[in-house]
Amino acid sequence: MRTLLTTGLALTALLATPAMAEGDAEAGEIKGYTCTGCHGIPGYKNVYPTYSVPKLAGQRAVYIESALKAYRSGDREHPTMSLHAESLSDEDIADIAAWLEGAKGEEQ
Repeated sequence: MRTLLTTGLALTALLATPAMAEGDAEAGEIKGYTCTGCHGIPGYKNVYPTYSVPKLAGQRAVYIESALKAYRSGDREHPTMSLHAESLSDEDIADIAAWLEGAKGEEQ
């Protein structure tokens, strides 16, 4: 019973721990520099369609990767984001996601 409880607690702690990005954050900062042009401006609103542009710093890498891959494939639509994402490799996306996840609200 004690082993089962210890195993359960260890599993709970593991699941509660944020996932670490597998990309290279240093490379991601170089590859994703242009992201700050929209996503790094506090209160920035997109021209068309008009909406507040989300800040990406501190977002989970898995979310960033999923969103960029969806823009790249056309499953998620936004003219500007689709154009940016279509030239990115899976490695580029992982690197950018790692950088943004670690940024924690600094610039982006």
